[in-house]
Amino acid sequence: MTPEELSAAITTCLHDAAAAGELNVPAEALPKEVRVERPKSREHGDWATSIALQLAKPAGVPPRTIAQLLSTRLEQIDGVAKVEIAGPGFLNIVLDAAAAGGLAKSIVEAGAAFGTNTAMAGTKINLEFVSANPTGPIHLGGTRWAAVGDSLARIFLAQGADVTREYYFNDHGNQIDKFARSLLASAKGEPAPEDGYGGEYIVDIAAAVKDAHPDILDAEDPQEEFRAHGVELMFAAIRESLHEFGVDFDVYFHENSLFEDGAVEKLLEQLKGSGHMYLKDGAWWLNSTDFGDDKDRVVIKSDGNAAYIAGDIAYFKNKRDRGFDLCIYMLGADHHGYVARLKAAAAAMGDDADRVEVLIGQMVNLVKDGTPVRMSKRAGTVVTMEDLVEVVGTDAARYSLARFSSDSNIDIDLDVLTKRSNENPVFYVQYAHARTAAVGRNAEAAGVDRSAFDAAALGHATESELLAVLGQFPGVVAQAAAFREPHRVARHLEVIAGAYHRWYDACRVTPMGDEEITDTNRTRLWLNDATRQVLANGLGLLGVSAPERM
Repeated sequence: MTPEELSAAITTCLHDAAAAGELNVPAEALPKEVRVERPKSREHGDWATSIALQLAKPAGVPPRTIAQLLSTRLEQIDGVAKVEIAGPGFLNIVLDAAAAGGLAKSIVEAGAAFGTNTAMAGTKINLEFVSANPTGPIHLGGTRWAAVGDSLARIFLAQGADVTREYYFNDHGNQIDKFARSLLASAKGEPAPEDGYGGEYIVDIAAAVKDAHPDILDAEDPQEEFRAHGVELMFAAIRESLHEFGVDFDVYFHENSLFEDGAVEKLLEQLKGSGHMYLKDGAWWLNSTDFGDDKDRVVIKSDGNAAYIAGDIAYFKNKRDRGFDLCIYMLGADHHGYVARLKAAAAAMGDDADRVEVLIGQMVNLVKDGTPVRMSKRAGTVVTMEDLVEVVGTDAARYSLARFSSDSNIDIDLDVLTKRSNENPVFYVQYAHARTAAVGRNAEAAGVDRSAFDAAALGHATESELLAVLGQFPGVVAQAAAFREPHRVARHLEVIAGAYHRWYDACRVTPMGDEEITDTNRTRLWLNDATRQVLANGLGLLGVSAPERM
């Protein structure tokens, strides 16, 4: 019995009790799904729920009264061995061995689908992440968003959502002008402008542009030529770096297109007539404080030029016009002000502000030999995606960046990530998967197959522990989607790996010496393969490989 099946059984008991008049709770107060959790202590059962406490107020009775009613009904369900009421009304549920062990067979039969559901079916999500300025290689902050954003997209897809990965190229404004001036200066053999960009990549791009266009310095406007060709080369380099990192986008949206096709100008005229903009000191302001922002924002500056927020508003409208129900922006630590700003912009256009979500990622620091790593040979000023991958590899980089909550600062210890030991979390999980594959190969060589399954044979304490954490996997994935936190998947994989390693030390799949193969061996192979499947599914959600050998 999976946690989802138990949850459904408890939900059915509630609705049946209400229909029979035993539980006087308004229909709207009855949950569509009852949450079950793993007790901290195994002495308290296999699963627990606090639903009786949640329904006590709408029912107008003590929670233990509801708990008693539910326990009587639950004990009649096949697979439930015992139900105990604890404290003010918690229900602790013990499954019989066969019901608990049956999960192993269910997982193997579900295969890659285990951990997926359709909870987000019908939701069309635009997930924008990385969106680095096309003026240099992707730095560590962007690399973190590449790992977290792509993992989140995979998790949403596993919940049935329709997801579009989108990269927003900021190719309009002063940063691009600085980039073009820097390329031109390099091509002329001059120092970089005081406010420009340095690093070997500028030299490389400038040289590549000159090689492709030998007469470029004689052009009427060489800076504009370097701007056009240089940005194109930088775009290509960024896309290639992301692809090698396992991240490919469905849409590459150019900010400049919003200005070229008149979308910004048209939207600003629309807002002027909406009553949500006002003229003050020669500038047009969005009354964003009416929608929860901390201050009103200048949209059209006094010189008549559009402020940066104008493009943001037009970009959101473009997304909504493309039919997205939810627009998620994953931005860097210096973009906290955008949360209220973007929601206010949506509300000002008459849209639901809840269609906008802004996730803020914090800083990433690299540490080697106990000392921060601050400089990149290629970029000159920051550490890049390529720098990190070159040292630890794509798998370790992606896993280590995704295993922390994105709203926390993190230190990545390069010395740990290059170790082939349990101290390295990605090695720990990948090694567990490789070990399950090795056990499978050894079982095949010894003649152990999955021709029989006796769920009651999985009665060892380590087997109960392993089954429990495997059963929690679908719920963890659902929570990762609901809370936008891929790190929940990574951390749970480490829990599964630990439980598997302990089971491996205590229980054998292949018999010793001349011992005969029994159904216990065959059943344990099912459990081994179930673990292999869940680890592979989880690593896949993080975009990390599941090696067969290490």
